[in-house]
Amino acid sequence: SGQDTRLGHTQPIKSKCRGCNPFAQTGRSKLQNQRASLNQQIIKEMRMRAGAENLLKATSNNKVKEMVLLELSYVNANLQLLMGQLEGLNSSVEVYQNSQETANIPLIALGLKETKEINFSTPFKDFILEHYSEDGNSFEDEIADLMDLRQACRTPSRSEAGVEMFAKYYGHLPLIETRFFSPNRQTGIFFTWYDSFTGVPVCQQNLSLEKASILFNMAALYSQIGTRCDRQTTAGLEEAISSFQKAAGVLNHLKETFTHTPSYDMSPAMLSMLIRMMLAQAQECLFEKIVLPGIANQFYSLMKMAQEAAKVSENYDQVHQSMIQTPIKDNVPFFWSTMSQVKTNHYRSLAHYFVASALLDHQLGPNDDEDKQEKTLSQVYDRLPEGRSPLDILKKKEERERIGKAHIRRAILGHEEALRIYGLCHHLNKLDILEEILKASHQRSLKKQSEHENEEQFADFTEAPDIISKTEHKAEMEVPATTKVKVTDFFQRLGPPSVFSAKQWWTPPRTIRLCPADRDLGFTLKGESPVQVVSLDPLCSAAADGLKEGDYIVAVGETDCKWLGVSDVMRLLKDIDGEGIDIQVVSVMESNPPMPTKSATFCGNLPKTYSMICLAYNDDDKNHKSRKVSKKSSFLSWGLKNKLKSASTLSLPTADHSGSQPWNKPCPTFPSSSSYNNNSVL
Repeated sequence: SGQDTRLGHTQPIKSKCRGCNPFAQTGRSKLQNQRASLNQQIIKEMRMRAGAENLLKATSNNKVKEMVLLELSYVNANLQLLMGQLEGLNSSVEVYQNSQETANIPLIALGLKETKEINFSTPFKDFILEHYSEDGNSFEDEIADLMDLRQACRTPSRSEAGVEMFAKYYGHLPLIETRFFSPNRQTGIFFTWYDSFTGVPVCQQNLSLEKASILFNMAALYSQIGTRCDRQTTAGLEEAISSFQKAAGVLNHLKETFTHTPSYDMSPAMLSMLIRMMLAQAQECLFEKIVLPGIANQFYSLMKMAQEAAKVSENYDQVHQSMIQTPIKDNVPFFWSTMSQVKTNHYRSLAHYFVASALLDHQLGPNDDEDKQEKTLSQVYDRLPEGRSPLDILKKKEERERIGKAHIRRAILGHEEALRIYGLCHHLNKLDILEEILKASHQRSLKKQSEHENEEQFADFTEAPDIISKTEHKAEMEVPATTKVKVTDFFQRLGPPSVFSAKQWWTPPRTIRLCPADRDLGFTLKGESPVQVVSLDPLCSAAADGLKEGDYIVAVGETDCKWLGVSDVMRLLKDIDGEGIDIQVVSVMESNPPMPTKSATFCGNLPKTYSMICLAYNDDDKNHKSRKVSKKSSFLSWGLKNKLKSASTLSLPTADHSGSQPWNKPCPTFPSSSSYNNNSVL
């Protein structure tokens, strides 16, 4: 739905904007349906927990307290189970992989954030009538188009068309904000989004959360497109690389634009980790693209591939280090951190295997460029074994074999470590293709070691040096052009948003009768659109009829002229006959009417529960003063920096495992808001 965005076309398009069929039994839709169901169950348990804790504080009866404590223990246990199930959904990477994938390590895709359906119809119609003095019912089609577009964004197709749909809705949000969201007045519309890692709902009355969540889902969709690509072809790998780089770019744009997002999955620390993970996966695809045609069994080619593999390993090691930092480690899926460890060890082992092959399978011949090989080897190592130089290793066969064997030993140890870590995560155990790749790589290294074994030689414990990572094609963040797509305002009939916006206040349209004397209107016009009355003659008939200096002309006769310039309006006025013509004007008001201030955010969808300080408006209060509601302590933990500002982060306390329970880890926990976002006003 929506309007034709081509220049010069403003007619609404009647075709409906559609997402994927939400009832389609695809693996991806089933996963999203399960996520939505879990979110609802988490809300239910949170409400029960809030009620039980309030009862616990209110009662003095010991028997009631015992019963409530027992109920709370059940609720806490249920919440932990639900969190475990949500982690399982975030670990279901096999759903997003290409169905033909049989030779590549699976990649991680982000799941889409879930949201509640919103009905804009009544609030927008009321606002149009009250604020713009126009019939809200005449905008039914435009409001329906907007609602269709938002609904379609809940089930986007996993393609560029799905991304464009997100971009289109994201492009409309600033226009909607300008038209309907006044800083002094709440529309009564609540935007609710669920945290993709904790399932905790966050709700706001302004559009900041909506914008941030759409950007997050756009990045998530790019990651899903990247995982679906056929990585057995160059074209598929290039699309995957571009998709992951775009995902990183969108996440970085989200991080820089919305610095205090109240949802844990969009906190700066979490976004930084996700950006690193997307770029690491792009680098992995770049490595696969180089390997795809085959690796030439030559000294220089093998050394180059060793450094490329080391770069992938280094990137995944950085990802893993960011995953184990507080507060990320409490809520990042165990599968993700395990996968990053597996890939760190796997690609580091590949790097050592390539160096070992270059040293063991190739000797420095009389026709080889000695200086070039020496330079290549010196650039691969950050340090050399004591007493050895690159030339010694290249020229002396024994030294070359000793260092080569040291590398193959490190490769074998690394492959064994990757297999050990793989066995620790039951979600990883579902990925048979990953186990096959890890075992095949391990066997290849063992075979290389057996080819160069010499039983007569003494055991050598020379340690292979670390390999310097280097790449000719570094993965970089890429901001897609779709984030800046131009759209046609659904509500352009209201007039230019520079004047006709929610921030501006003006009088209702007044009808003025123009009867020019000797073809003199008694005023002149200026401005773009809408035009303004200037140089008004206070003695002219229009002034006597109520026309004021600075008034905007919104209609001449039956012609709406909010979008017309001076020349167009003058053309309408120049042919006025003796009877004159009616024009409609509005006057901008200097100050906005006072409105009661309210907290714009609450979380958990709990009645009367606003984050931080709630300012409630009492309808019975004739002075219309906002009164401060005392903050009741509950299971919600708030990060409080400025008590005069409303903040917006919900969190559940981390489960205390310091008691008598013998098991401490792994147990999914809820984030503590104070640990990552002390002042979380968008």
